[in-house]
Amino acid sequence: MTFKAEYIWIDGTQPTAKLRSKTKIMTSGPVGLDELPIWGFDGSSTNQAEGHASDRVLKPVFTCPDPIRGGDDILVLCEVLNTDMTPHVSNTRAPLREVAERFAGQESIFGIEQEYTFFKGARPLGFPEGGFPAAQGGYYCGVGSDEIFGRDVVEAHLENCLKAGLGISGINAEVMPGQWEFQVGPLAPLEVSDQLWIARWLLYRTAEDFDISATLDPKPVKGDWNGAGAHTNFSTKAMREGYAAIITACESLGEGSKPMDHVKNYGAGIDDRLTGLHETAPWNEYSYGVSDRGASVRIPWQVEQDGKGYIEDRRPNANVDPYVVTRLIVDTCCTALEKAGQV
Repeated sequence: MTFKAEYIWIDGTQPTAKLRSKTKIMTSGPVGLDELPIWGFDGSSTNQAEGHASDRVLKPVFTCPDPIRGGDDILVLCEVLNTDMTPHVSNTRAPLREVAERFAGQESIFGIEQEYTFFKGARPLGFPEGGFPAAQGGYYCGVGSDEIFGRDVVEAHLENCLKAGLGISGINAEVMPGQWEFQVGPLAPLEVSDQLWIARWLLYRTAEDFDISATLDPKPVKGDWNGAGAHTNFSTKAMREGYAAIITACESLGEGSKPMDHVKNYGAGIDDRLTGLHETAPWNEYSYGVSDRGASVRIPWQVEQDGKGYIEDRRPNANVDPYVVTRLIVDTCCTALEKAGQV
């Protein structure tokens, strides 16, 4: 029997990497992850190699059913390696794997809220030609064709993610017309990042069939419109058991150079989105607070009431690399919790 394996990888485009994929016809199977072969590609066409030495290697690291093609066909997420089998410089998954393994005992869990915006041609979906729609306010979690645009694509994407077995936990319409959100998690660092990348690929691929594009631009429309983020919810075993660990994690994210170390890696164009307006904190100031959506890091009110739970880093852009944001948060918070003896 034959089946199709769609090999998916993250390229080397700067400042924001793109997803790439190509199809491999398999003549025996279905097979498990360990049985999938490595493959190659032309790195000179993906900003990952020079033309005189262009071969790069695709190593399968995650697989799931292909909900679009169906049958025995699969999606295969890959790490990019050099031909000596070392991680390519664009491979941000490998550094996360090392950090996740080092702090595995703290049992980190993430839930990432992926916002995105649909475009039809050069305009956000729902924006009239040559003008603007009514001011934001009624679109968030709205209903009705006068306020909601692209629901058919959103529902198709959700169904595809569920058929693929991804840990999708919800969807909702966002503050600007044509802007939506889906959530992945709660999952461990590598799992949430792998699945978010696959969910992004499925978003782009699903929207193709509707002749619509989806963008992770953090500020797709300038002016008095909300940007698009990837709010990142995080907890460790200690945080899920006590409030002192919650405060330690929040404090650690604001120590010394940590705020800037994180923000500069939280997605290109972050200063356009983190202005102090539209439910954001200024990009160059760090703060945390209970139920405060204008803070860098929010402690949900229920967490304070229960005395345990999780925190929400509201700074990451929609275009953030989940491998990078989860690595930074685990490294910073778990190091601090370890030093404080709160593990």
